[in-house]
Amino acid sequence: MSRLPDRVLVRVPNWIGDAVLSLGALRDVRRNFPSSRLEVLARPWVADLYGAVPEVDAVRLTAGFREDIAGLRGAFDVAVLLPNSFGAAFQVYAAGIPERWGYATDGRGPLLTRRPRVPRGLRGWSELYYYRAMLAGVGLDVSASPDLSLRAPDEWRARGSEILGDEGPWIGVNPGASFGSAKQWPPERYAEAVERVSREHGARVAIVGGPGDLRLGERIAATMRVPARILCGETTLPELIGVLSRLRLLLTNDSGPMHLAAAQGVPVVAIFGPTDWRETAPVGAASRLVREEVECAPCKLRECPIDHRCMTRIGVDRVAATVTELIEETR
Repeated sequence: MSRLPDRVLVRVPNWIGDAVLSLGALRDVRRNFPSSRLEVLARPWVADLYGAVPEVDAVRLTAGFREDIAGLRGAFDVAVLLPNSFGAAFQVYAAGIPERWGYATDGRGPLLTRRPRVPRGLRGWSELYYYRAMLAGVGLDVSASPDLSLRAPDEWRARGSEILGDEGPWIGVNPGASFGSAKQWPPERYAEAVERVSREHGARVAIVGGPGDLRLGERIAATMRVPARILCGETTLPELIGVLSRLRLLLTNDSGPMHLAAAQGVPVVAIFGPTDWRETAPVGAASRLVREEVECAPCKLRECPIDHRCMTRIGVDRVAATVTELIEETR
């Protein structure tokens, strides 16, 4: 390009965890175009995240395939596509955005003006480097250490404190996972592990998650002999971020809340099974993984076709000890 664009659109990932892992790339786009108007196009369930990302000037919600094309027409000079789908490329092509940049995946190369191939060496690296490599491939300067940090606005943090109450400290439990049951450690083990930690450290327990996790949260709370605050399905995304910001630690499966907590510097103990820990682990010095070396992991399946050994072989003692160690290390 002969000059910097006036208006830049970034089509962001569709899921919370991926969106957090792409924040470094989003900040690199801003750094390359410091004076441009930078907007993101996001799914409604992830859009509020960008209220905690000051580099973004505005957020557009996806409204439907044809509606998005109409809304984008004539509005931008450059579109940077972080998702790999053909549909994302076709939308910005049909909207007539002059420059369209993204990986040449899903047969969409002819629709893009800059279309690097996915580097082979990225397998086994954190997903954050996947987005970073795409920006480098289209010719942008990229950071050596991508910044994935989140700082919840003061009103979100205040709302999180209001939801939890003044008493504490609070340990969070996130037992669900949108990917499927294969990612979930058994609920009765969550109950036993967090009860031990609660008693040892005098901590209150908050169970977080989406509406679909409510029964799981109720099952865990009913099994515990210490009280727990069940927040599954009770918080908006800004409220969830605010609640996570107030936690002493989060015990979790591989999930969106895991990444939201780690990005805020909250200590995280994450239990990994079928997903690839090298690609989607939480980023941050205060994060610890618990996983079992089994021959079939990472299989990346939603449901386990055998005995779920990657999760069932992880014992309560091991998880509780890891949580206690991290609390002590980060006190």
